[in-house]
Amino acid sequence: MTKNHRRLVSLISVVGLTALLHCVPASAQDTAVTGTVASSTKNTLTVNTGPGQYQLYTFTKNPVKPESLAVGTQVQVISSPGTEPDVRVAREVTVVQRGAPAPTAATLDTVPSNVHQLERDIERQLRKFQVAITAGVALDPELVIIGGNVQIGPVKRSGLYFRPGVELGIGEVTTMIGFNGEMIYRLPITSVSDRWSSYLGAGVGVNLIDQSFNGEEDGNRFSFGDFKSDTAMNLVAGVRRRNGVFLELRTSIYSDPSPTLRLMVGYTF
Repeated sequence: MTKNHRRLVSLISVVGLTALLHCVPASAQDTAVTGTVASSTKNTLTVNTGPGQYQLYTFTKNPVKPESLAVGTQVQVISSPGTEPDVRVAREVTVVQRGAPAPTAATLDTVPSNVHQLERDIERQLRKFQVAITAGVALDPELVIIGGNVQIGPVKRSGLYFRPGVELGIGEVTTMIGFNGEMIYRLPITSVSDRWSSYLGAGVGVNLIDQSFNGEEDGNRFSFGDFKSDTAMNLVAGVRRRNGVFLELRTSIYSDPSPTLRLMVGYTF
């Protein structure tokens, strides 16, 4: 098996493992619940359904709902189960009664802190412009890598994102600076707002690599230095948690001496 084939097998294995992280929700009929809007954002809705009871909703791709939902408005929400018990997916929101007074800080504070945290995590996951930092290790050659990237998208709600990035790798012999331009595809295994999501990607990378070594043999000092630049095809497979943490396996093919494999962990702001 060639080196490029081993890289592809590794990536395919990661995709299979990340798919196991997702649970497919059981089929169930829609349910209708009436309550009072406790909090509303672009992508979430929290409804007070009774004393001390709050339900957080995300929305289907094309929900039927008013453009704005003020705190205190009484609504009826038709929804289905999501992949986790704390979040349901709303497809229709109907206003039952308007005219509620403007919300105060005390009113907003009645929503539990864990629900507010879920709202913030979902909003972060769905932002069209995201910045991430990364760190990890590379093999063949062995490097410690730090970097960052910017993710822009999706492209017309297709699940495709453009992700340019830069990385610096430092090893005993090799130093590398890489510039990457990749397209990332979020796999439609789960909703975009779910706790876990997996993705694949591909793109072009430009790597600047300096390899140097100084030593001594038989009392004679010697040094070795070589600088190369190459263009590589990058392949990416990863899994991301809604709170911004992600784990990613990367490789560059048709490129030498770029690293064979890179295992990266990152955080999206």
